[in-house]
Amino acid sequence: MTQALHYTLTLSAWFIALLWIWKALTSAIGLRRIPDLTAPERNLTPPTNPSITVIVPARNEEKNIGACLNSLLQQDHPNLHLIAIDDRSTDSTGAILNTLATQHPDKLTALHLTELPTGWLGKTHAMAYAARHTISLHHPNYLLFTDADILFRPETLRLALAQAVATQADHFVLLPTTLSKSAGEGMLLSYLQVMSLWAVRPWRISDPKALRDAVGVGAFNLVCTTVYQQLGGFEALRMEIVEDLALGTRIKRQGFRQQVATGPGLVRVHWASGVSGILNGMTKNFFAIFRYNPVLALLASLWTTIFCIVPVVFLALPQTRTPAILTLLSVALLYVLSSRQSKVSPWYAVFFPISATLIVYSIIRSMITTLKNGGVTWRGTFYPLSELRKKPHLTSPQS
Repeated sequence: MTQALHYTLTLSAWFIALLWIWKALTSAIGLRRIPDLTAPERNLTPPTNPSITVIVPARNEEKNIGACLNSLLQQDHPNLHLIAIDDRSTDSTGAILNTLATQHPDKLTALHLTELPTGWLGKTHAMAYAARHTISLHHPNYLLFTDADILFRPETLRLALAQAVATQADHFVLLPTTLSKSAGEGMLLSYLQVMSLWAVRPWRISDPKALRDAVGVGAFNLVCTTVYQQLGGFEALRMEIVEDLALGTRIKRQGFRQQVATGPGLVRVHWASGVSGILNGMTKNFFAIFRYNPVLALLASLWTTIFCIVPVVFLALPQTRTPAILTLLSVALLYVLSSRQSKVSPWYAVFFPISATLIVYSIIRSMITTLKNGGVTWRGTFYPLSELRKKPHLTSPQS
């Protein structure tokens, strides 16, 4: 090995190690500042008893929608209405919604969509339609957008509203607890939770100056109705595949107050079944996250390779072994920190390089599949890439 290569590898290994050490230390300090709504001192009731409408879009969700809605019907916050939208389902989703709406006429409204207008994604169209409906009829103080496969503890909405009111949040996100039903799921989900700390510093979300630190989670996006209307609602995000993150980013960059909290077990979701289920789901999302830009997707793959896979290779070289060990110890600390919310075992850190390899594969697969097909097929509907790449609409909520 030449002297120049020796120094290059050593400096590279230390550079990677120092960045991981910095990320681990700042996360250890910052994550402690995020409120945990399951703490005894957070067991509060919002003093103003705000009204809230929960909007649940559902397409072919017969396996999940009943449990989701029943968990929402059991909420202990009294000023609550639910709107479930059957978005062109071909299974028994619509029938399940009708049955539950008949049983709970004062709390649950079932809406049914049979067509998708041009220029819309199915999910954003369903949520926009339901929001217009509830704003015109119920005039709620807050809108909560969630998914049909989410489960809520009975106190979840009360605790979230109390925190949102106390912090004067325009947008409040309660981070979900991801249910892992297999080792493969735990391996990938714990990796993604650790890596999300590079994308967003959750302890900086409430800082209006930290514009890059914005959050939006499909499981729990709570928005003040007036803010939702000022932003143009989902009418302004008609073709956003990752509409939850797009909404959160839009809210933060428009200067509205954004807050985040944890609450292990308050909001639960089983994201997908097995490694293949998670990878298939990310095939739809990853290229969208990079705004359908191949350069950004390739750079992300390169970054992941260098920072997550190469350190393991460095273990084999005497001159890079020490920084490689420090890198992997920092990674292990991040797994421990993330597990406090996710409840996924931090021991999945031993599969860190394997998870990284699968994620690089998923990014490349998402890019190639989308480019090859000229778009994305999502829940049975094909959306052309030319439409997905268009800038967000800036229409009014009434359009």
